[in-house]
Amino acid sequence: MRAVCALLLAAAAAFAALPATTTANKFSINWKPNTNYSDWPAQNGPFYKGDWLVFYYTAGQADVIQVDAAGYNKCDATNAISNYSKGRTYAFELNETKTYYFICSYGYCFGGMRLVIKTENLPPPSPPASAKAKSAAPAASRASLLYAAAAVLAALLRMV
Repeated sequence: MRAVCALLLAAAAAFAALPATTTANKFSINWKPNTNYSDWPAQNGPFYKGDWLVFYYTAGQADVIQVDAAGYNKCDATNAISNYSKGRTYAFELNETKTYYFICSYGYCFGGMRLVIKTENLPPPSPPASAKAKSAAPAASRASLLYAAAAVLAALLRMV
């Protein structure tokens, strides 16, 4: 029984020492006419390299056009970088650290149906728990798991 307790304690300590990982996020956008998207990035960001934008729109009523800054400012799709108008969804990976510009070429861009997304590099993973300052609080999920492990360990020790 003491061996089980020791093993459980060692497993909990090993888990606590693991760095936190960062994964890509998927952002859904209801891409629809007569909607102004100027505040959307501030409300949904930050955006990191590797994140995905998924545009949902009505076929035949909207499209998703990636343009440069000049095309964005003029609502001009003439020199589009990419153009997607098939189907009803478009998934776009933010695969570089840069500013992306999207518009709708159906005329709705002038009413605000355009989007600017600035991507950043992924933040570095959190340092192991042993490297954090004593005042730093562990992540909630890690703390919950450690609390559960400690409760199980305490119950096992009472049995011995």
